[in-house]
Amino acid sequence: LKPASACGRAFPRQSQAMASAFKDTSSPGGLKALNNHLASRPYVGGFLVSEDDFTLFARVSDSVDPKMYTHVARWWRHVHALSKLRPGAAFVPAARVSTTAPAKAGKQAAPKAAAAAAPLPNGTAAEEPKNFLQKLIETSVAPGGRCHGRPKGDCVRTRFPPEPNGYLHLGHAKSIVLNFGLAKKYGGRCHLRFDDTNPASEKMEYINGIQEDVKWLGYDWGKHLYFASDYFDTLYEWAVLFIKQGKAYVDQQNGAEIKDGRDNGTNSRFRDRPMEENLQLFEDMRAGKFKEGEAVLRAKIDMKHGNVNMRDPLLYRVVHQSHPRTGDKWCIYPLYDYAHGQEDAVEGITHSICTLEFGNHRELYDWFIDNLPIHDKQLNPVKGYDRPYQTEFARLNVSSFVMSKRKLKKLIEAGVVSGWDDPRMPTIRGLRRRGIPPEALRRFCEEVGVTNTENTTIDYTKLESTVRETLDPVVPRRMVVLDPVKVVITSYNGGAMDCTIANHPKDEAQGSRTVPFQREVYVERDDVRETDDPQYYRLKPGGEVRLRGSFVIKCEEIIKDSSGKITEVKATHDPETLSAPPKGRKVNGTIHWVPASGAVDCTVRLYSFLLRAESGGGSEEEEDAKDDFLNQVNPDSKVEFSGAKGEPSIKAAKTWDRFQLERQGFFVVDPDTDAGTLTLNRVVGLSESGLKKAEDSDAAGRSRKAQQEADAKKKEELKKLPPQEMFKGETDKYSKFDDNGIPTHDAEGKELTKNAVKNLKKAWDKQKKTYEANK
Repeated sequence: LKPASACGRAFPRQSQAMASAFKDTSSPGGLKALNNHLASRPYVGGFLVSEDDFTLFARVSDSVDPKMYTHVARWWRHVHALSKLRPGAAFVPAARVSTTAPAKAGKQAAPKAAAAAAPLPNGTAAEEPKNFLQKLIETSVAPGGRCHGRPKGDCVRTRFPPEPNGYLHLGHAKSIVLNFGLAKKYGGRCHLRFDDTNPASEKMEYINGIQEDVKWLGYDWGKHLYFASDYFDTLYEWAVLFIKQGKAYVDQQNGAEIKDGRDNGTNSRFRDRPMEENLQLFEDMRAGKFKEGEAVLRAKIDMKHGNVNMRDPLLYRVVHQSHPRTGDKWCIYPLYDYAHGQEDAVEGITHSICTLEFGNHRELYDWFIDNLPIHDKQLNPVKGYDRPYQTEFARLNVSSFVMSKRKLKKLIEAGVVSGWDDPRMPTIRGLRRRGIPPEALRRFCEEVGVTNTENTTIDYTKLESTVRETLDPVVPRRMVVLDPVKVVITSYNGGAMDCTIANHPKDEAQGSRTVPFQREVYVERDDVRETDDPQYYRLKPGGEVRLRGSFVIKCEEIIKDSSGKITEVKATHDPETLSAPPKGRKVNGTIHWVPASGAVDCTVRLYSFLLRAESGGGSEEEEDAKDDFLNQVNPDSKVEFSGAKGEPSIKAAKTWDRFQLERQGFFVVDPDTDAGTLTLNRVVGLSESGLKKAEDSDAAGRSRKAQQEADAKKKEELKKLPPQEMFKGETDKYSKFDDNGIPTHDAEGKELTKNAVKNLKKAWDKQKKTYEANK
């Protein structure tokens, strides 16, 4: 480091012991000690930056985890910014800890430049933090990079390549945002390409629907819409070329034999057929002379290869089904591994971005491209283009969401949901119908970030908070009572009186509307209770509440029917409280209401997760392994209030209009709305109100001890429960059991899957150990 006097700005120097006390800044223990030290001070020496900060800064990696070492990360950003004020000083942070293989001997890895996360003190813009894909592309477009000098608007080419065998879900949204976003950021273009290589499961319905979804998210591919089927002739021609070069052969083993051979690294007995015979057999496959499963075309690579994907992969199989675009022209179709890399090459894609599970396939991707004349068939060729390169990123998983396309299809087939656009579905069109705006979905996908480490699961509350933050500043407020109880205000004898209520409490520009106050109004059933609990702040005998934007009323009488259900409330009002607080007393509660006369009939739908909390979410691979997931369907995933009442102003609402319903959440007008009834879907709930928090906090204080006692009692009871008895009481789930009491059939008599029985057996074994240890 240069002396402070030579840098144009003097920084004091603290005791050398301060910097030397934290020599170890690479281990978790050393970082923890530094983090604790910085918890109570902005700089290592106290409240002023010193040379010791810069000395220590040079030893701390720029990849410190900001969640684990919050204070170190904050300090690092400040010192990094201040280093910009020291002309001529070369402050280089410690190199990142490598997550890849170590560099070869004799090659020294260059230290990576730090990324500033905050604005600099002198007002200049801070360097934008970049993910690994952005850094990769910036290297490509920089002088000397493989994409340098390409024309503006075509600097890079990415693609979003969905398979049209279903509708897109939240995981696809991340890929859309990523690929289209990178192309826009770096002056390129993104192709929308359908990998339509499996006519058995593909439909024009999905092709059209996916295009709608991508456009709804806010992206446009322009004239660059492509299909794998556009290249079927080219792919066939190249397959014939492979045969002529001795790099492909027709295999007539069955599927089980092929799988066993690849697993064990043994050659097919058909591997060494003469080239002429393979050509004829492949032509026979195309001519429809083979049934499905009787013959496939395989690449001849290496059956002993360490990567099983390189063990003579399949190129073509027989499928006797009409294709949604090519009809019956073909009865053989290319496999995905063979097709998608060549599609990238033909389209001149520069950056082929896939999810992590394709990492082991990259070697095969490269083999095909290296062994085919890809430049002969290019569309819109760019001078100097070499080839596409595949890079993988971690897919998006969200807790409590069903992300497996196979499962989503089963939910539709079983009638659990109404279709792909059911608001409970994690599909893009389901999220749209739920009322989530596209800008919130884009923001969520951007904020969760991009990594190339193992797939992680994002908590669903992150999505909820993003939606809430997007809607809250812009949507108007309205009042709707879901489960109405009539309140007769006996002291009010006048006609309807308009109460003026702001459309948005924080945005005067949204104006206001009037809600007529009347002798009879509706309030929520949950806002009425026969109780003398002093911590209950809503309507109770003798209790007072304010009606939003109107008067304070007092509950005088609660009327119930023969079953004990509350049917009506008699109340009085304080006429001095329309625009003023009550005199001489405090009223804690404010509730929403609607006038009984002129109220709009509404159907309100509240949605929750499709699967019970203990079973939902995780990666697609984990979900696919749970064959018994239909047994975990949440019966309360949809709760409908068909007799809800809305304030008169909501009658003018149109499909897709969004509102915040007072104390209920954010809602959208559903397409099911008709002339007689307004249908509203809850998009997302509100953060808890102060009133509810106060009530819940008091209730929690009273019940916590009781809950702890109940949990302890249940734990003791389990110690005495024989494992043979643990499932016998769950007759709502199971109907048959084996000799040990382990369920074998569900409540409807259907045999449980092997995976389900295996999981139940694990729980049984655990209970057996607990029981035997406490005999």
